[in-house]
Amino acid sequence: MGTEERLAAAGVGPGDDVVVPSYAPAAVAEAVRALGAQPVFADIDPASYCLDPASAAGAMTLRTAAVVAVHLFGHPADLTALRLVAAAHDALLVEHMDTPSPTDPAALTRTEAETSRRRANAAYLSSRLTGVLTPVVASGVVHRYDSYVVRVPGNGRPDRDAFARALRARGVRCRVPVRTPVYRMPPFRRELWLPEAERAAGECLELPVDAELTRRDLQRLVSACNALGGLVPLAAA
Repeated sequence: MGTEERLAAAGVGPGDDVVVPSYAPAAVAEAVRALGAQPVFADIDPASYCLDPASAAGAMTLRTAAVVAVHLFGHPADLTALRLVAAAHDALLVEHMDTPSPTDPAALTRTEAETSRRRANAAYLSSRLTGVLTPVVASGVVHRYDSYVVRVPGNGRPDRDAFARALRARGVRCRVPVRTPVYRMPPFRRELWLPEAERAAGECLELPVDAELTRRDLQRLVSACNALGGLVPLAAA
């Protein structure tokens, strides 16, 4: 069952507000809008990139019917805290699922093996990359590393984009995972400024962490990143 179906099953419809992350797939806000409800955007936690419970609490209104949690990049949202926020306002917590979990035992085994390899690759990168800020994972949290997202420190998007162009010139695949917070997209434009979402949109870069990567591939990636020192002047990019 998708997010729209989950919300519909909970009775969400016209006249309702639904709190959604500002830094996430636009599909979440689209699902809310499709039901005639209004997406209300909250900021993200700077470490997990998932919906920040405190910001979600501040976005609740008398019309709030639900809160949608997105497990972004493979890092789980804080469901315990978000459930408490929703319950305090008599609202429902809904989890957004990008892809359904496999039910076939063989497919499940393959998925677990791939996740394990991605975690190993992520651990290798995090222990060796310099000049970029590697993913932060809280104690006790299991990160699947659907994406390996680093931050390029500096003065915002120009530095990150210059760094990305320089990496691609060295043969490293990379991409900006979320270039624009959802509330600044034309269909959902709001007069908002959510600092953590804006900062993430300007600094984040996804590096390859595929299960198929060899140790040599990872070494080349690390060498290319570390050779740039984390920040590339615009004139050199």
